Amino acid sequence: MSKLILTVDDSASMRMLLKTSLTAQGYRIESANDGEHGLERMHEVKPDLLITDINMPKMDGFELIEAVRGVPQFKGTPILVLSTEFSDEKKQRARSAGATGWITKPFEATKLGAAIRRVCP
Repeated sequence: MSKLILTVDDSASMRMLLKTSLTAQGYRIESANDGEHGLERMHEVKPDLLITDINMPKMDGFELIEAVRGVPQFKGTPILVLSTEFSDEKKQRARSAGATGWITKPFEATKLGAAIRRVCP
């Protein structure tokens, strides 16, 4: 059975781009439009992998990562950050919060697929 990925991004076009790209690579995709919605969806769909943006309303990506890592059931779930941000400080903050990896937007589908396979074999 194919892996289920939850994508969390406040941009509808980015959510659609991720869904199109990842579905073509054989993944099942669920999505959420901000961190709060993403945390709800984590409990509903229990994905194999979480991909989250950083800059979002209500609950940003850092807060989402910390909240997800605070749930025992999701301690081992890989989390990739997909963001326009690329500073070492932000990457370190994401790692400290519990992120598994970081991909900078705009992304290449093949590189995103390779990163997913690395953290979620």
